[in-house]
Amino acid sequence: MTDASGPRASGAAEALAALEAAARVLAETRSVLVIDWPSRDVPASLVFGGFRVFVKGGPGPADYAAWELDSGEPVSRPLGREPGRVDLVYCHRPFGELPGIVALAGRLGARAFWWQTGLTSGRGKDPSGCWTPPDQSRQARELAAAAGLAYIDDVYIADAVRARGGPA
Repeated sequence: MTDASGPRASGAAEALAALEAAARVLAETRSVLVIDWPSRDVPASLVFGGFRVFVKGGPGPADYAAWELDSGEPVSRPLGREPGRVDLVYCHRPFGELPGIVALAGRLGARAFWWQTGLTSGRGKDPSGCWTPPDQSRQARELAAAAGLAYIDDVYIADAVRARGGPA
């Protein structure tokens, strides 16, 4: 699994490299567990991209749903249990929750972990914002690496899915 390591994506070349690394992770992904998301765009884009999408919608052990296309529209259906296995775990949760989410990713056999803060570089809120405080990015990357997971935090997942085109 490829990791999107290196400097934060600030310039055009770095942004392109981050998008390419994200595309490599997505190329090896068939199923995604989404834990919280900044907008409907995230699970919908993943479904339209051809991925099997599961979402954790609450704190309970049965708070899982599956997203799928129904008559060309993404819809959510209760799953009622944790998925058996996923390739990628994406989350839009506070930094302090990452250790538990990375542990869940490992338990589900994921190969990659994708964290999105929903912040802009000016620290404003934006559903597609991917700015991460550098110390938190480093710590999250180390946490993921210790669990054997590739790590992405500097690309909006819905943009990466759209950029690769067509179903997975």
